[in-house]
Amino acid sequence: MEPTKTGGSGKPSKLEAIKLASGYLKTFVADEVDNGSAHFSEEAASVLKFHGSYQQDDRDLRGKLKKEGKEKAHQFMVRVRIVGGRLTAEQYLVCDRLAQTVGNGTLRITTRQEFQLHGVLKEDLKRTIRRINESLLSTLAACGDVERNVLCCPAPIADAVRDQLQTDAVRWAAHCAPRSSGYWEIWLDGEKVESLPAAGAALVPTPGDDPVEPLYGKTYLPRKFKTGFGLPEDNCIDIHANDLGYLGIVVDGRLVGYNVLVGGGLGTTPSAQKTFPFLGVPLCYVDRANVLEIGEAVLKVFRDFGNRSDRKRARLKYIIHDWGLPAFRAKIEEYLGHPVADPKPVSVRGVEDHLGWQRQGDGKLFLGIPVENGRIKDEGDYRLASGLRAFFERYRTPGRLTCQQSILLKDIEPSWRPEIERWLAEYGIATVEQISAVRRWSMACPALPTCGLAVTEAERALPGVLDELEVELARLGLEGERFTVRMTGCPNGCARPYNADIGLVGRSAHVQPDGTPGPGTYTIFLGGRTLGDRLNVQFKDYVPYDRVVAELIPVFVRFKAERLPGETLGDFCDRIGVEELAGSASPELSPVG
Repeated sequence: MEPTKTGGSGKPSKLEAIKLASGYLKTFVADEVDNGSAHFSEEAASVLKFHGSYQQDDRDLRGKLKKEGKEKAHQFMVRVRIVGGRLTAEQYLVCDRLAQTVGNGTLRITTRQEFQLHGVLKEDLKRTIRRINESLLSTLAACGDVERNVLCCPAPIADAVRDQLQTDAVRWAAHCAPRSSGYWEIWLDGEKVESLPAAGAALVPTPGDDPVEPLYGKTYLPRKFKTGFGLPEDNCIDIHANDLGYLGIVVDGRLVGYNVLVGGGLGTTPSAQKTFPFLGVPLCYVDRANVLEIGEAVLKVFRDFGNRSDRKRARLKYIIHDWGLPAFRAKIEEYLGHPVADPKPVSVRGVEDHLGWQRQGDGKLFLGIPVENGRIKDEGDYRLASGLRAFFERYRTPGRLTCQQSILLKDIEPSWRPEIERWLAEYGIATVEQISAVRRWSMACPALPTCGLAVTEAERALPGVLDELEVELARLGLEGERFTVRMTGCPNGCARPYNADIGLVGRSAHVQPDGTPGPGTYTIFLGGRTLGDRLNVQFKDYVPYDRVVAELIPVFVRFKAERLPGETLGDFCDRIGVEELAGSASPELSPVG
């Protein structure tokens, strides 16, 4: 398909008009931030996303409040941009204090190495964002039609390659951060806080550039844009799920450049066949010196040719799918003004979650702590929130967040280890050795009650599924198998279900007798894999929550009986095929041997 600079076949969407009228993300939000209302207008809430916050309401209370004729229980999710997941002890403690004082008492680690504060009221929004910025973190561009938080392998291993990877991630994040002053004028009374290095001018000027926002323009991007920096032997960032991926090429212990992948994006709408998940594909190779140049070209082609009339088809993946990779590459070369080199014959070949005790390589240790579904909370004897607060207050060492929603504690002196292990036991914090393999490699999105897009449960539903799975896997002798289980409350794919060994995607709602939502039905997908480089395939649709594990048991039975030597669950399902697997015997008839 010959590329045309149309931005879509119809007139611009309503949101495009709102972005243009916002005057570089200021109008609407600035007018309403202090107006005394408990919520923002639709226009202001749309612009607020660029500032790092989503307007939400407590959906557990929605039905009850509606019957009583009352307004929704409005609240806000505030997302903290943390490039590469790196944060100091003080930054952690600031986020923790905000969670306790203005949030719902929990912090949530996202799949993009950020923190989310839930339950923030509008009256607390300004001081929350100000305090985050005072800690040299930010919420700017954590949401919205811009480059989102930039991912990077968080393993604090003391070698030049890991340091260079993080350096390049920060350089790119700074280069593509929004440059309008609206954010600081609204939240910081005009005082600009540099949480990232200052951005320079556009490297490759193009006709679509704007004097205020040279990379984005007055209407910013057609949709969100996500970037990650990873390594072939450790695809812990799920590089193929990003619009732009930098896969490090290491020669003689030096990071010399990157294979550049483009077009990853997992969101889809089942009722719209024009939408689909898509994994990033190799575009070219670049030296480290050209990281910003190639990234800028990809972002600008998306800016100029992305669909601005139909937001369901506005991601970069649809340009690449519709044009074909050769035409897309030609357009990139046109924007650059020179050809690009072919990708190196290198692809992802391993993935680590960096949990447990690990050597940093500089005489110190780091400890990776599993956090179920990323939720840092106190609940009964499990006091992770209190425990992490005590750790950072005592040791003052940095931490890092992972794309599997866990936390790494770094720069630990080996002599501290016995004391830290006693601390873990005191606060009831499970180590990686104390959880099952299936729980270790699982993830869920927040879904209900906070996400406005969720059709059913995910974070609150997945633990029950895992409880059942642990029993059945132990019964079959498969408890040590490594495979990913990822659940989302809707098809948007925030927990990356579409390249998992087992993806559970919310399909329909269930309302309980008291009017509150409960787990509904799910689509089961099979055949992705832990490496993240293959999409899975729909296995069964509209499966009730209490039947999910029952539908999977025959698959595990066949996997045990028919797998090839060394074959993973995802590879087995891909080889056998979902049609064949769907015809397997029911759980009641499945042999266990």
